[in-house]
Order: sequence, then C-alpha cells, then structure tokens
Amino acid sequence: MASITEEGDDELSDPSSPMSVYKDPDDGRQRFLLELEFVQCLANPTYIHYLAQNRYFEDEAFIGYLNYLQYWQQPEYVKFIMYPHCLFFLELLQNANFRNAMAHPGNKELAHRQQFYFWKNYRNNRLKHILPRPLPEPVAAPPVSAPPQLPAQPVQHVPATMAVTAPPAPVPSPMQYAIPHGSALAKNDIRSSGVDRRKRKKEG
Repeated sequence: MASITEEGDDELSDPSSPMSVYKDPDDGRQRFLLELEFVQCLANPTYIHYLAQNRYFEDEAFIGYLNYLQYWQQPEYVKFIMYPHCLFFLELLQNANFRNAMAHPGNKELAHRQQFYFWKNYRNNRLKHILPRPLPEPVAAPPVSAPPQLPAQPVQHVPATMAVTAPPAPVPSPMQYAIPHGSALAKNDIRSSGVDRRKRKKEG
C-alpha cells in the first residue's frame, strides 16, 4: 500500500509525467500580464508587419498560440484591454491571407491609415447613432396677402323734394334744311343766265 502511494507521489513530482499539472508560482499573474501585453501589441500594424517579415507566421506553434489567445475576447478578460483594435487584428490574424499580406509594406501602411481614419471619425460617427435627432419643425405656409381694398365712396342721398330734370331736347340736324330730292324749285343754270344778258344788250 505504501509503495503505491510513493509511486503516485513520484508521478506528480515528475514534470514529464502526463498526469502532472503545471502551476504558476504566482497563481498565473505573470503569465496573465505577459499575454495581455502581447495581445495589445497586435493593435499596431507595424508590429504585425515585423512579425510577418521575420517569418513568425510560418511557425505552426506560433499560429496555434494566436488561436489560443482568442480567449481575450471573452467578457471576463476583455475588460482589461486598453486598445480594442488588438482584438480586431487578432481575429484577422486567424486568416492566412491576411498574415501573408501584412508582409508587404504597402499593406502595412494601408492598415495604419485606415486605423487613423477610424480614430479620427469614430466619435462623430458614433454620436450620430446615439444622440436623438430633433424632429423637423413644420414649415408654416407664408400668409396670402389680401388685395388692397379701395375706400368706399360716400352714398349721396337725393332729397325727395328735388325735381327730376328732364333730358334735353334733341338738337335738330342741319341736314333738315337741305333741298329735298325731286324738289320743284328752279335750279340756277350759269349758261341760261349768260344767254339772257346777251339778248338784253342786243335789244338795247
């Protein structure tokens, strides 16, 4: 019985034994701080470019470590993150195409520029969705100007005793004194008057 107990103690004390569990001397505080620091370094596109240039992303063990670090996205750990962009880049680093693309300096500059624009416009874009928008004020129709009214003319009252003047008599037309058509009045003929004068001279 004593030999079985001694063998069990030897297995627990041996680090190479599969049943042995590693325990941090400071209850994992140092490991927590190191992983937190490394994860937040991933918020810098230049640092990701450095890892790609030095072929860290070609190491399968390092790819597995990046996959392991995704536990920082859980609510009980994310509250310690000061640079939330690191979680966004950690998610992108799970893709092999992104890891290969970050080895190019142009892609590093593009990621850094887009990150700057996000910081520049994030607050204003966020406030557009948070702050309530005021309701549009109803536009009042312009008042229709009434046409100017003319002053009323005073009504003249005609007294009952005033005589009503008769309309003036029509003036006779001067054409009434013309010689009517077919009149029997003799007409003065110039030729006949000249003949009479010559006869009188001969007789005299």
